[in-house]
Amino acid sequence: MSFIRPPADGPVGTPRPAEGAAPAPGEHGVRPARVVALPSATGAARALAVVGLLTLGALIPLLGPGPALEGTGEALAPAARPVGVLRTVLFAALCVQAGEIWVARMVPAVRGAPAGLLPRVWSPAAACCGLLAAVALSAIVANGNIWPRNLSELRFGELYGTGDGVLALLEINAFAAAWLLALSKRPGLAALPLAVLVVAEAVRAHPEIETPLLGSALTLVHLTCGALWAGGLLQVLRVLRLWQGHGLRAQGAALLARYARAAAWLFAAVTVTGTLSTLRRMAPHTVLEQLTTTGYGRTLLAKLLLLAVVAVLALRARRRAVAAGDPGAVFAPGRAEVALLGLVVAVSALLTALPVPIRW
Repeated sequence: MSFIRPPADGPVGTPRPAEGAAPAPGEHGVRPARVVALPSATGAARALAVVGLLTLGALIPLLGPGPALEGTGEALAPAARPVGVLRTVLFAALCVQAGEIWVARMVPAVRGAPAGLLPRVWSPAAACCGLLAAVALSAIVANGNIWPRNLSELRFGELYGTGDGVLALLEINAFAAAWLLALSKRPGLAALPLAVLVVAEAVRAHPEIETPLLGSALTLVHLTCGALWAGGLLQVLRVLRLWQGHGLRAQGAALLARYARAAAWLFAAVTVTGTLSTLRRMAPHTVLEQLTTTGYGRTLLAKLLLLAVVAVLALRARRRAVAAGDPGAVFAPGRAEVALLGLVVAVSALLTALPVPIRW
């Protein structure tokens, strides 16, 4: 009987390397090289752009009143800068909470969406920031719309004697209730005090004698739709990133489609109510002139330009997602859209601190 001995170089069937050939990875002590993924220049540039936009959004209400009123002959209110900053915080807190509540109710309608798989909530922190901003704004109202410089000027008892003071107290209580409900087992109930907050803000913004209810109704719809649009986009992007890590691409696409359909209607409502509110404060034949000759008009023009850019980014993001068949394609333009919406919130807050143009 004869035995066939396998070659010494390896088992039967293993091909021999050619003369002078380089050893395969892992042979003769040679380890395969590790591939290190470096951040792309495009990603770094986008991140820097988003940070720059957010920084600009923080500076707009602080530096905006002066440049907006430059050369207009209009006087700057004593507390215009702090009011602009505090209302930016207040509006941003409203957007964050409204977005989380809305998306949390939208997720169960998505087929196959995992129950409870949501990013960490930001509502308690947002409500706390909004509460502090509302308290600071009430201190300004109680001191005759002047920033209090010492403890003796903190006259919170004066709030009960004026309509603006009562509305300021109502906003404080609304944020306090929203904070407590955000920490409870039923965070969705925070929508009720937030609705009260929006009503109070809408009434506060229209103290005029003629048709104040119409102006308040327009602001109510405008502020509600704007908060859902901005806050909803932020929360949807957070949910999509979390679901992408769990392989839930189909569910993410369905959630994005639901938000996109609603966002189109929200954008339309914001545009219509904003246009009607502008025509209430500026006569149609003076709009073009006052957009460049008044501080309110200049700031409003900046807001309109930002909204136009946001609309273009939104369309681009949705088309990229449809073309790529991947909801993750909206992350890059979506982050820019969120940053620009943050600028819109800051500019909107600045509008509340500027003198309303005279209708003539």
